[in-house]
Amino acid sequence: MMKKKLANPPSDKRDRELWMQHGVGYIVFENIRKYAIGNIPSEIDKTLREAHLKAIDNTIYGMMMQMDGIFNPLENENYHLALQTNIVLYKDGEVIEELNTLDGDGMCMGFHGWIDDDFGNNEIVIPIPEK
Repeated sequence: MMKKKLANPPSDKRDRELWMQHGVGYIVFENIRKYAIGNIPSEIDKTLREAHLKAIDNTIYGMMMQMDGIFNPLENENYHLALQTNIVLYKDGEVIEELNTLDGDGMCMGFHGWIDDDFGNNEIVIPIPEK
């Protein structure tokens, strides 16, 4: 498996915002989805494997819905408890841009491309050359 590293972000602000959102999709699909798929028992039949994959994708989509603020927060007459997610871009250890997914284009919309390995027009990762 070829090692990869983060590509440099686009300089245009709008392109960078989209790149950051696609980057989070890449992280979720590369880390969380692939981890879950890797834990599907190898001995199960095709039908059961497909059910596992559907459950994994439904769970990830539900997480994306939460990141988009689709689900209601917990609240009472005095308090409001919500889960919010921020995408943070660092350069040399300093925060250079932060985007709340509630203000983004919609993690759910990105999901449908990410499931087909489409992470936008700008590269998220690039291969690390072998030495």
